[in-house]
Amino acid sequence: MPLIVIISVIFVTALVFNIVDIFNGEFIPQKFIGLFMIGFFLAFSTFKLIDLPGFAKGYQTYDLLASRAPWYGYLYPFIELSFGLLMILIPFSKTLLIVEIIVMLFSGLGVAIKLAKKEEFTCACLGTFLKIPLTKVTLVEDFGMAGLAVIMLLLS
Repeated sequence: MPLIVIISVIFVTALVFNIVDIFNGEFIPQKFIGLFMIGFFLAFSTFKLIDLPGFAKGYQTYDLLASRAPWYGYLYPFIELSFGLLMILIPFSKTLLIVEIIVMLFSGLGVAIKLAKKEEFTCACLGTFLKIPLTKVTLVEDFGMAGLAVIMLLLS
């Protein structure tokens, strides 16, 4: 439920930012998708940064790189934060979108492997204070962000 609420708020916020364009018949899908992605990366990185050591420890249980190099669990929230901030500074950057696709697909791969093995873990995607199980929702989150970046690339 917390994940649905957070994503819904981000979606509505992106929609509100585009409301004037919608009423003027000038709706630009890339702008809407970009704003959604900015909100997503900023919100989700913030949740992770609230308890960075707790996030890093939880992330190590399912991320392929963090399980081998624990420092990556400490770095990952800053990568997401950078994605959000860079999308504000350099919107529609093809290089940035490609990096986002790579990072999110790689992150999703670890989740997919754990789910395929039917292993139960707590998802660290919302930090440590919201306990949600590692599920297909987590998979959709990672692959969904990669998919949105692909859509933005195709639309530009």
